[in-house]
Amino acid sequence: MRPPELAVAVAVVVGAALAAVAVAEPLPAALRLERALPHRGVAVEHLRERDRARHGGRGLLGGGGGGVAGVVDFPVEGSANPFMVGLYFTRVKLGSPPKEYFVQIDTGSDILWVACSPCTGCPSSSGLNIQLEFFNPDSSSTSSRIPCSDDRCTAALQTGEAVCQTSNSASSPCGYTFTYGDGSGTSGYYVSDTMYFDTVMGNEQTANSSASIVFGCSNSQSGDLTKTDRAVDGIFGFGQHQLSVVSQLNSLGVSPKVFSHCLKGSDNGGGILVLGEIVEPGLVYTPLVPSQPHYNLNLESIVVNGQKLAIDSSLFTTSNTQGTIVDSGTTLAYLADGAYDPFVNAITAAVSPSVRSLVSKGNQCFVTSSSVDSSFPTVTLYFMGGVAMTVKPENYLLQQASIDNNVLWCIGWQRNQGQQITILGDLVLKDKIFVYDLANMRMGWTDYDCSTSVNVTTSSGKNQFVNTGQFDVNGGSRRRGAPPYGGLVPTVLVAVALVFGASSSRGR
Repeated sequence: MRPPELAVAVAVVVGAALAAVAVAEPLPAALRLERALPHRGVAVEHLRERDRARHGGRGLLGGGGGGVAGVVDFPVEGSANPFMVGLYFTRVKLGSPPKEYFVQIDTGSDILWVACSPCTGCPSSSGLNIQLEFFNPDSSSTSSRIPCSDDRCTAALQTGEAVCQTSNSASSPCGYTFTYGDGSGTSGYYVSDTMYFDTVMGNEQTANSSASIVFGCSNSQSGDLTKTDRAVDGIFGFGQHQLSVVSQLNSLGVSPKVFSHCLKGSDNGGGILVLGEIVEPGLVYTPLVPSQPHYNLNLESIVVNGQKLAIDSSLFTTSNTQGTIVDSGTTLAYLADGAYDPFVNAITAAVSPSVRSLVSKGNQCFVTSSSVDSSFPTVTLYFMGGVAMTVKPENYLLQQASIDNNVLWCIGWQRNQGQQITILGDLVLKDKIFVYDLANMRMGWTDYDCSTSVNVTTSSGKNQFVNTGQFDVNGGSRRRGAPPYGGLVPTVLVAVALVFGASSSRGR
């Protein structure tokens, strides 16, 4: 988080710039998925640094089961504003007796892990005003450590998500070490224990359910994971590998091999997250690229204001060094290096004549008193099969500051310096339903008001729906001492556009 004194200084700089522009040329006049972060209080360079830290270790940023009982319902908290330093998180109950843990929702990784006792470097308090907990396998009557001889450990070894020393015996604990681009990381060992959750059945009925799953027990954290400002109890990976909770619950017949989310884009936050398939008439689907560690799509072209950008389509072909990834764990969006300049130039050329352009440290910004929908062009991404994704101005612009009626907007999509990988993060994903259909290896989406309810199919092949938007509208029972969302973080308007750095953002 930017220090308060620096934030004030930046606000003064931007305010002066906006005032100067105005003088020089006056301008015309359910399940709640939320993000807990300080409002517009963080410079974009910090968001980029956090994203780069998250993806650096994987080289992403340069320099269905039948006969399923029901849909798993996870309560989620926070706000969806992309200028907040934080994360989407849900609550999971683990162990016997069960304890509740706040964990980051991350579609870019596979493993669920929580901080364990004892833990070196693990924060004990959080700036999100949530009470942190430590899992203790010795205090749970249903917990057991996973040995290196376990088949599940063998599978995790093959995907690089487990570590077993060759000198260790077969009964030694199955360990893991996850490191990130900024040097932060976590290590620990795998345990098996009971997870408790709500299952949505037919006819709008819910049932308390449980299942034995494997998850990580973190006993060491470093780097950004040790910081308290956005600390949570762990990370909830929604990836495709065998040890992801999505895969484990599907193999147990608890839920279908599909999950869906709808991120509400307003400052109030909210949204929907289910292990199940949202059913909406407007959904369109495109294939997932097979045999990839991430959710890769075949992006074929980008259209701005009805004009196809002059970008070689081979730039988007999926390989070890390029491709297009959908990742809810990334705050911003990142364009392949070769596509960034054509994209920014096309946006700049298509804005309304009443909009004043402003470039600061290589970042394209704009000042306007009009609505963004009337002043900026619509972008359309086309994927395999001619499937379109509409990207409204709110999905590629970030509001940096406002004085009177004048608002400073900057393009929030970043250049993936030296890399040909495109990452679609929360800035793009908000205000849309996304369905990750792993059973049929496809992804679907449609524009949607995520503050409203949705239909979710409750079993494979059956046309049964539930109105999930009306389930648990208050996020379920809260942990004692945790305030409602409005009390999570202060609301602060801080201008940061004119001090962009050259780095990137999210650190998971």
